[in-house]
Amino acid sequence: MDIKGKKALVFGGTSGIGLATVQALATGGASVVAISRDPDRAKDAVPSGVMLKQCDVRDRDGLATLFADSAPYDIIISAATGGERAVGPFLQMEMDGFQGAFDKLWGYANVVRFGTEGLADDGCIVIVSGTPARKPKPGQIAIGAVGAAVENFARMAALEMAPKRLNVVSPGIIDTPLFGPESEQRTRAVQSMTSGHPIARGGTASEVAQGIMFMVENDFVTGTTIDVDGGWILT
Repeated sequence: MDIKGKKALVFGGTSGIGLATVQALATGGASVVAISRDPDRAKDAVPSGVMLKQCDVRDRDGLATLFADSAPYDIIISAATGGERAVGPFLQMEMDGFQGAFDKLWGYANVVRFGTEGLADDGCIVIVSGTPARKPKPGQIAIGAVGAAVENFARMAALEMAPKRLNVVSPGIIDTPLFGPESEQRTRAVQSMTSGHPIARGGTASEVAQGIMFMVENDFVTGTTIDVDGGWILT
């Protein structure tokens, strides 16, 4: 896919990986709509010409309206987390927290379900999982279970969507606002979490965006997960 002149919708497009993807798409000449629950917080961060819209991926009626108003379009990216990240041992975990972690899956399912109809026949959707889906560390049972569900969902949905494409990018530890505001504490935390990885540092949002762009531009890839994780999955 040559993205120049294509229309792209990016959920979670005002922060972290989503914002980096918005920037990459805009640089490549796409017409981009950045969507989040609070788009005003990024009005000074998105490139000139990018449209900002408000929507929560868990709001099915709101999503259906947004897609109907935006159609037709060529690219959908969803980096919206959709809910909270429950961490810790499962046998001591509050089950509301465990269940709430699956809002990420429901959000992605909503985006695919309601977004596919208005997507061009040669268009694509990319959603974001995470390395714990296949290589969890202690305390990551909720994150890993959700990620595994996301990746299997994408493989099955890709069969129904063809020739439209659906792929997954699976980041490792990425140094983004997900870990809080920039600070020495955040830097130390990311260094600690990645010290045993083959590439012993946190990734950047732009590095994950490069993986997303590969999935967008390569027309021969669907139902696939690509890892951008500094080798975490190998450890």
